[in-house]
Amino acid sequence: MGSREVIDLQGTHVTVAGLGVSGIPAAKVLHARGAHVTVVNDGDDARAREQAAELEALGVTVRLGDGATLPEGTELVVTAPGWKPDKPLFTAARAAGVEIWGDVELAWRLRGPDAAPWLAVTGTNGKTTTTQMLASILKAAGLRTAAVGNIGVSVLDAVLGDEQYDVLAVELSSYQLHWAPSLRAHSAAVLNLAPDHLDWHGSMEAYAADKGRVYEGNRVACVYNVADKATEDLVRAADVEEGCRAIGFTLGTPGPSQLGVVEGILVDRAFVEDRHKNAQELAEVSDVNPPAPHNIANALAAAALARAFGVPARAVRDGLRNFTPDAHRIAHVADVGSVAYVDDSKATNTHAAEASLAAYESIVWIAGGLAKGATFDELVTKSAKRLRGVVLIGQDRALIREALARHAPEVPVVDLDRTDTGAMLAAVREAQALAVAGDTVLLAPACASMDMFANYNKRGEAFAEAVREIGS
Repeated sequence: MGSREVIDLQGTHVTVAGLGVSGIPAAKVLHARGAHVTVVNDGDDARAREQAAELEALGVTVRLGDGATLPEGTELVVTAPGWKPDKPLFTAARAAGVEIWGDVELAWRLRGPDAAPWLAVTGTNGKTTTTQMLASILKAAGLRTAAVGNIGVSVLDAVLGDEQYDVLAVELSSYQLHWAPSLRAHSAAVLNLAPDHLDWHGSMEAYAADKGRVYEGNRVACVYNVADKATEDLVRAADVEEGCRAIGFTLGTPGPSQLGVVEGILVDRAFVEDRHKNAQELAEVSDVNPPAPHNIANALAAAALARAFGVPARAVRDGLRNFTPDAHRIAHVADVGSVAYVDDSKATNTHAAEASLAAYESIVWIAGGLAKGATFDELVTKSAKRLRGVVLIGQDRALIREALARHAPEVPVVDLDRTDTGAMLAAVREAQALAVAGDTVLLAPACASMDMFANYNKRGEAFAEAVREIGS
């Protein structure tokens, strides 16, 4: 983590796999460092040609419509994180003994001497919120920091920009971790593990192993979820630096080396003198916005990473108070006729939807979209007692309908056979008809959005617009 030589890419023949949000910055960075850069891309549409022209003007070679062939003489491949490991390009690279890096690995290798350490966050759900909470806490402690990574701000930009940081809060996806073999964080957290992106990773074991890479070489703390044994198993399997500690977070009373909750107070029994006898108050549950159970868990994970970096208790409280969650994450849209309407469009998988459903007592649930290979039996079984009714939309809604028929046959279900964007207003109207005073109409789709909307943000905006229409 300390002083060391930055990798020299001058004259190296580098192939960048994929245009887009990570490929273009990577190509520019590599070119600026004197590498001979060739970008290969599967697509050859108008957008790709426009991006190619921009890079070619700099002197970068671009091959459109040919993402399968490894250019002759390639000495290094830098890939967009979403490219699957079984692509022919990567098979050819491995056969030729060529290393494959993602943009996170490239950023890690290009960090200057004495660069800011990384506090890393991964997990199936809650990554973005936890990373933003962590950055808010670090800022409240007076540290120069930013929330970067799989969150909008490129790690490359943060590492190579002019701004100097004391520490970075880094959100990492399983894709990014897969392609970042030499990453070594100061401390890291795996928030939870549930089946997701299995079409990409090939198996739950491979997915978990990629998440677990975040713990490799940690110096101070490996933060795990006491309620999710799989995260603790990853800590046990990790090869860490001497003296690195396993730190648990729990919604219950914490044991030694854990953070948890006691009578509405977030407390630390990990980073205190004599942790067997003492505990440090950090914040109140009411300081967490919103104070839903899974979000309190996010706050505890963020607090654990911040405390591992030496942040005082007061900064944890102030950072949590200052934090405002992003749109479409359990966002209260409005009350209409004593019924609350809540937008959690970001709940794009079953694990996220389960956490969302657990936050309310009586729910009319709007769900459906692209299932991404998921099954819904466990989600329905766990949530059935909370459901007043269900409105289904989207391409794979039948999978949820069938799970409801098996495990919650008494719950009324409205199946909207529509995938047009106007279906959201119809769904909200159907939900309004099912709800009674005191209920929550909850958009927590448990599915991706791309069958009907450009992204989950657009889906959440359509829901909010529909709520405003029924309330006007």
